Amino acid sequence: MANLQIVPACRNNVEAQYVEMMVPLYSYGCEKKVKKSLSHLKGIHSVNVDYNQQKVTVWGICNKYDVLATVRSKRKEARFWNLEDNIALEAEPVESLSPMSSPRPPQKNFYSLSISKRPSLALTRVRSFSWKAMKNVFTRSYSF
Repeated sequence: MANLQIVPACRNNVEAQYVEMMVPLYSYGCEKKVKKSLSHLKGIHSVNVDYNQQKVTVWGICNKYDVLATVRSKRKEARFWNLEDNIALEAEPVESLSPMSSPRPPQKNFYSLSISKRPSLALTRVRSFSWKAMKNVFTRSYSF
């Protein structure tokens, strides 16, 4: 029993920390989009977005690589503020679980490629016509 050692069960370093990222923000709408996507993450206590410096600071109990992945879903060019973190991120290969990132064989012709991109008509939702919109038209219209 004396020569047994304690090994952590998970490899992820998840603790209360500040995560600083450089995110290209083109408008105040981009700022709100990034802030909203980060505020829905579990364990995030505060999100500070500085539009002038193009800097996003997140504080909370989180994994900084998960935070960066969430921001990159909105802004692809996002990266850590510190250069050491970026170098460590590029050196470590990240395995993605999404099926879209797996390499696909090239398509034979253009027609099959254009069909595969279109969603099924049975699965699309019609957003232009709804009962709520019709109700608003008739309650707000003073032409009758």
